[in-house]
Amino acid sequence: VESAAGPDGVVRAATGWTGLVVTPERGVRVVDGLLTGLHEPEASHLLMLEAVAGRAAIHRSYEEALRGRYLWHEFGDVHLILPEETAHPERCGGNYR
Repeated sequence: VESAAGPDGVVRAATGWTGLVVTPERGVRVVDGLLTGLHEPEASHLLMLEAVAGRAAIHRSYEEALRGRYLWHEFGDVHLILPEETAHPERCGGNYR
């Protein structure tokens, strides 16, 4: 999806292969969440996850997965990764008590 985003950040239909590697340094422009499996600590996939949610959030999710004895790899559990949200008390004050 990131490969199909134009310079304006709008995703348009595209075909073909991509050489794009999503890392925390590169960041993401259009992806705002991922549903993914749990990967080994050395897996390059973790860099992509960190690009979406940040290193601290991924670290916390993996700590919880270990505590909860979640399953790993292709036949394991999955988790939803979203970027951290900042509260907007002036607009959403009633949601945070």
